Amino acid sequence: MSIGRLPEHEQRILDEVERALRRDRRLDRRLRTLRLHRRPDLTRVTAYRPRTATVLLLLALSVTLMAVGIATSEPGVIWAFAAVWPVTLFTLFRLLCRWTEG
Repeated sequence: MSIGRLPEHEQRILDEVERALRRDRRLDRRLRTLRLHRRPDLTRVTAYRPRTATVLLLLALSVTLMAVGIATSEPGVIWAFAAVWPVTLFTLFRLLCRWTEG
């Protein structure tokens, strides 16, 4: 790649593309309002308010998967328990937070 000036026909094409992009108001507005978020938006997670029935269902499912996983040592059941257990703990924590709000 050369670092010199572009040939005349390539410069004309580039100028034409730049003019077309400057006329695009929608693109201009999107570029002006574009913000890079450094942190994930946690408002949806902290706004989650599980119901008691949901937490009880997840707890029952987790205990059942744990018992079946211990009894059978089946990898699929153990992985299912490993997937459900963190979700159960999170919903239980959010439910307890909701109950203790003032």
